[in-house]
Amino acid sequence: MDVLLDVNIVIDLCAPRLQWHAEARSVLNRCAENSGRVWLYAGSVQTLLYSLFKEIKLARPNLTAKVAMRLARQELAEFAADKQWLAALAGEGNVFDSEDPEDEQLVRALDRIAPGKMILITRDNLLIDRKDPRLLTPEQFLSRLPEAKSIDFIDLKTQQNSILPALENSIHRVLHHGQYIMGPEVRELEEKLEAYTGAKYCITVASGTEALLIALMAIDVKPGDEVITTPFTFVATAEAIALVGATPVFVDVEPDTCNIDARQIEAAITSKTKAIIPVSLYGQVADMDEINAIAARHGNIPVIEDAAQSFGATYKGRKSGNLSTIGCTSFFPSKPLGCYGDGGAIFTNDDSLAKAMREIRVHGQERRYYHTRIGVGGRMDTLQCAVVLAKLDRFDWEIERRILAGERYNTLLNDMPAVKQLAVRPDRTCVWGQFTIQVENRETVLKKLNAAGIPTAVHYPVPLHRQPVYQGLCRISSNLENAEAVAARVFSLPMHPYIDFDTQKSILNAVAMAVA
Repeated sequence: MDVLLDVNIVIDLCAPRLQWHAEARSVLNRCAENSGRVWLYAGSVQTLLYSLFKEIKLARPNLTAKVAMRLARQELAEFAADKQWLAALAGEGNVFDSEDPEDEQLVRALDRIAPGKMILITRDNLLIDRKDPRLLTPEQFLSRLPEAKSIDFIDLKTQQNSILPALENSIHRVLHHGQYIMGPEVRELEEKLEAYTGAKYCITVASGTEALLIALMAIDVKPGDEVITTPFTFVATAEAIALVGATPVFVDVEPDTCNIDARQIEAAITSKTKAIIPVSLYGQVADMDEINAIAARHGNIPVIEDAAQSFGATYKGRKSGNLSTIGCTSFFPSKPLGCYGDGGAIFTNDDSLAKAMREIRVHGQERRYYHTRIGVGGRMDTLQCAVVLAKLDRFDWEIERRILAGERYNTLLNDMPAVKQLAVRPDRTCVWGQFTIQVENRETVLKKLNAAGIPTAVHYPVPLHRQPVYQGLCRISSNLENAEAVAARVFSLPMHPYIDFDTQKSILNAVAMAVA
């Protein structure tokens, strides 16, 4: 549970007012023990400063006003350094008909927080007299039963805390200029992603699925054509192929990485093959050099990397997304680099493909109301681009933390022979879009982990050639025994840049008991 501190509680802590200081400090400690966040209301800054200034002058009357104000600013800056700021919004401004406008602002701020997620801590009798369960004194808060500490499968909350000022600035900039479609943030993000990947062109699009669809349309894949890919992936990979009327041709995966087995691709190529889509599953790039070489031997078949889970990973020193004819990624919120909705991007070094994909994403439009090809409404919203821009400065650090968390998991798993780890090839990195392991008797293990409070997910329980919709739409190139075997055994554990070692140890202690 998060707590929002009223001005009087902050002054109890900062002055300090000894009568109430210890109890207020206990509130902060209880909040920390339960992984809660402590918030201050941005609309109270002036009141906080003036109130603490008065307390300092009262306690030390010999100080000049200038010195007392300097001490108040210094004390509040130090106190606020590890706290979160709750923005004051427009709807909290016109509160002058309220008996206490400042109290009304705090209550209205709470109204936009989901029920059960935040408590206002106060000693203000007018607030307490409202009998609102969201408004508690320190004593009332401390008398509540401690919350059971939960484990997050992904943790977007902590990430948002770390970038909140940049995030709010970025979003408000869009709200004020009002260019919600193809606003300046779209091109700004594309330029930064071009620099990040080293690709000549980046085209932001509405989703990772749309990225694959636009890429296939740009290379003119059509009904009767075939596209080689893996059956062990999220459905969007094959879905994009089917949407352009082509046939997905499934090739088996490597049992240790779960990526497409490059050694089996060549046998699947026919005169109908118009593209190859390797998926960089779980955050690790497939064998792209080998795949590109096979494609080159057969008339330069375009290779489209599905990098939805691997953005930020490297392959022989090069960035995922810029390893083949076209690279596609997703900014779905749970991805290594995610927005707060749907979004995606396409990368290429080919001038004509870039032009085609830019036109396709805006209904095949070369210039306003002049359409040169069939297209889609595939633009990424300006607001979503603004969110990704706010996350970019921290992205390299988050990738390092993901890699470190994966290494910690794998080190601890070395002593657990009943669990099969994914292999990470020495010439590449894995950014762990999911941290996935394999076990026998998966359903039994998952039930035990659920009972122990460990969140899990299965990526993916049914390979695509077994999905009802694709059984009549695909061609199976070879025996898909590895894909079927891993689909029966894989499941994913909590993974994000902010997971700590103690949490990982408790997760794997539960895994050890579940597989015993």
